[in-house]
Formats: sequence, C-alpha cells, structure tokens
Amino acid sequence: MLVMNPLVPEMIVSDLSRSLHFYCEVLGFRIEYQRPEHLFAFLSFHGSQLMLEQDDLEESSWRVGPLEPPLGRGMNLSIKCPDAQGLIERLETAGHTLRKPLEERWYRSNDVLFGERNFLLLDPDGYLLRFAEGLGTKALEL
Repeated sequence: MLVMNPLVPEMIVSDLSRSLHFYCEVLGFRIEYQRPEHLFAFLSFHGSQLMLEQDDLEESSWRVGPLEPPLGRGMNLSIKCPDAQGLIERLETAGHTLRKPLEERWYRSNDVLFGERNFLLLDPDGYLLRFAEGLGTKALEL
C-alpha cells in the first residue's frame, strides 16, 4: 500500500503522455497509480512523490490564474537522487539540456554543513527541477 508523503506537489501539465515519458522513461520515476479518465498520475522517485494532471482547459477551483508557459514560475522542486552524474548521462542520451550543470554545494544549517551535488533541469512544461545527491555533513569551520 502506498503511503503518501505529508506534502506532495500536484503539477498541471499540458500533455500527460509527454510528461509521463519524461518523468518515467527519461528520469526513472515510477507510476504508483493513475486515473486515465482524469488524465492523472501519481509518481515516485527514491522517496520523492509528485502528482501530474493534464489541464482540461475548463474552469477549475484548483487553478488560481491563467496558465502560461513556463508553468511553475517562482518554485523549484528539490528531488533527492542517489546518482546525479548517472541521471545526467540518461538526460544527455535522451537529448535533454541542463539548465545549470552539476556542482558541489554546501548549505549551512546552524553549525552543520550539508553537502550535495546538484543540477537544474526544466521539465517539458517549464517546471524547474533540482536533483540533489547527498554528500553527507561536516562541521561549520569558524
């Protein structure tokens, strides 16, 4: 039985089959379940979860304004992955370009630094994705 994370983003997409190809065939997400009659799919990737729903262009209380590409402006999704370089190779093989190349970054949380190798990528609708491979922690040097 699927256990949903406490927070699961649901993204409106322009073409569900195109998005499913990108997320599942290229990136390696898994379809946990789908409702084809509603053009909806629930996906997971190494503990991360997201929902995709194709826009039906009808009036909806879920939409707060007009949908104009790129979708998701002002938000990025940080997604943990076990092998950032391997994922980049899959993307390049499939003909996708990174928005920002792989880099090592260390982020401070109080007196501890959390390391990750991350890169940025746009999905077919313009949602900004940051894939991050954990590098562990180290003490903040003063």
